[in-house]
Amino acid sequence: MSESLTWRAGDHTLRFDDRTLVMGVINVTPDSFSDGGRFLDPERAVGAGIVMSTEGADLLDVGGESTRPGAIAVSPDEELDRVVPVIKRLAAELPGLPISVDTRKATVAEAAIDAGATIVNDVSAGRDPRMFEVVGASGVGMVLMHMRGDPDTMATMTEYVDVVQDVKEALRAWIGAAIEAGVTEDRLAVDPGLGFAKTADQSLTLMREIGRFAELGRPVVAGPSRKSFIGRATGTEVDDRVEGTAGAVAWLAAHGAHVVRVHDVRQMIRVVRMVDAIRRPSIEHP
Repeated sequence: MSESLTWRAGDHTLRFDDRTLVMGVINVTPDSFSDGGRFLDPERAVGAGIVMSTEGADLLDVGGESTRPGAIAVSPDEELDRVVPVIKRLAAELPGLPISVDTRKATVAEAAIDAGATIVNDVSAGRDPRMFEVVGASGVGMVLMHMRGDPDTMATMTEYVDVVQDVKEALRAWIGAAIEAGVTEDRLAVDPGLGFAKTADQSLTLMREIGRFAELGRPVVAGPSRKSFIGRATGTEVDDRVEGTAGAVAWLAAHGAHVVRVHDVRQMIRVVRMVDAIRRPSIEHP
């Protein structure tokens, strides 16, 4: 990891000089591929976020629209109704913890920021023409994730000349577009989009070469948690992929990812602490 790399997100400054950060996932949806319906009730979603915080999560990511393959888009109003109350409560309950909103819609991002979100995690990397404007004006952080098409079509858009190089160059172009639109570079992070318009083999290749994305000069976020390529590799269903996810997280933390986005925070905190202890034996341990 680069000892000088930082990521600014509102009033927060995240540093990556000694450890891998863990982002806990809270899907306030009925149809997400893994935990759909589990946190649709706002009280349960807030409670889950508080538990993740006590388990050691460095960030929380709240989403109100499923982006699993084949998912159908929801209206901005419905997405707002799902995420804004949860973000507002979490920001009040956990003032020291950066809260991210997982959305492709500038209107949702804007309301979430007003409610206390300090990061916009956009799986479409600013495809909404107002998204960069909203992020730039607010001073929050942003994750630019690589995806082709949308959740309903992305499974048919997996043709690449060189998946690593193609994804890397697309992310480079989107970094440039965000900066040109007024988002300062120190507020940007990148995500190669494991499973988004990628076959299982392509996702594994992106993981294998995760260190190449650090060449873009921005923090690298990766979300392998419970995804189908883990099921294919381990022969497990979505609710039985903790060990497979742990293997993926360990590899990513050891080979260049700065942030891992996961559902099972307690277990993955232990995984990255162990990996970080091996990589940097001088760090203090709990």
